[in-house]
Amino acid sequence: MASSLRIRTAIILIFSVFTVLFLVFLFFYVKRGFQQTRTEISEDVMVEKIANIGKLELVKYTMKDVLEKKELRLILPDKRILFVAAGEVTGCIDLTKVGKDDIVKSSADSVTVYLPQPEICYVKLDHKRSKVYDVSGAWFPADTKEMVEGIYKLAEQRILQNAKEMDILGKTRQNAFVIFKPMLENISGKKVGIKFR
Repeated sequence: MASSLRIRTAIILIFSVFTVLFLVFLFFYVKRGFQQTRTEISEDVMVEKIANIGKLELVKYTMKDVLEKKELRLILPDKRILFVAAGEVTGCIDLTKVGKDDIVKSSADSVTVYLPQPEICYVKLDHKRSKVYDVSGAWFPADTKEMVEGIYKLAEQRILQNAKEMDILGKTRQNAFVIFKPMLENISGKKVGIKFR
């Protein structure tokens, strides 16, 4: 009887040890499962439009601007956002608008090329270098989000306006003579005159 009690106790002890070990293993396995994350990205790319680009970029202004926007309120504290915007504006000439009629042979060794007026190619903010420094007076996350989106749009407009005030189109026109004219002369082997329509 004592020997069967010992065997029974040994079996219960072994079973208990295996059960505890299994539960410890299960705990760490489940814990690891909760801590591990797996990221899945799925995408469906659709080409909406393919455009031929014939724009010759002749100048790029890289700028920084500090903007502070306030919404003054009578009772509640004013909404305020402070933003440092970094971006660039590029001036170019659209060479797709140049046709055969725009290239006029002046003499045996000279050609006049009529170019379209310079234009702004693009304005873009550098999101890595731009930063919101302070937002105050916003009570809800939606207000903060709206203020941040609004300041980004305003910053893009201001960078474009500043580039225009600094005569980016005039600098583009000037660079057509400095950069584009020598290139045409080297290609054609003739003296090239540039005029704008």
